[in-house]
Amino acid sequence: MRLIIVESPKKARTLGSFAGTGYRVIATMGHVRDLPGKRLGVDVGNGFAPEYEVLDRAKRTLASIRGAARGAEFILLATDPDREGEAIAWHVAEALGLSPVRTARIVFHEISERALRQALATPRAIDQSLVDAQQARRVLDRLVGYGVSPLLWRAVARGTSGGRVQSVAL
Repeated sequence: MRLIIVESPKKARTLGSFAGTGYRVIATMGHVRDLPGKRLGVDVGNGFAPEYEVLDRAKRTLASIRGAARGAEFILLATDPDREGEAIAWHVAEALGLSPVRTARIVFHEISERALRQALATPRAIDQSLVDAQQARRVLDRLVGYGVSPLLWRAVARGTSGGRVQSVAL
């Protein structure tokens, strides 16, 4: 059995009907890891390295994916074709310790049987440049948010948050 990992359950059902026998399609339900909720989670002294944690809501999902991956001969990471999707694929591979020998990334830009077949015929490695771009954006969001939000609490109202995008507008 080959395992295809996507982001949404609806996409999993649709692609499962296209893939046919020999494939199982399972959804991550979005991101599975993120920076911690209650602290900075960025090691500023170590090249701004992010310190990821598995999201509480994703623990059961990852356990289910781990079980399915254990019985799979090959794993195809088919998350969305953008930097967030690339990062989700990377996080799944990292969190589960997936072997690059039996794991590949596939992408498609429409949900159709033809697009799935074309993607299955052109697997590739995870694009680390896209993962790095998503991580840089996430780290910047966290650094700006942690720096600006306390200022906004004093100037505007407690609980007001600021980030990379909102702060420019202020």
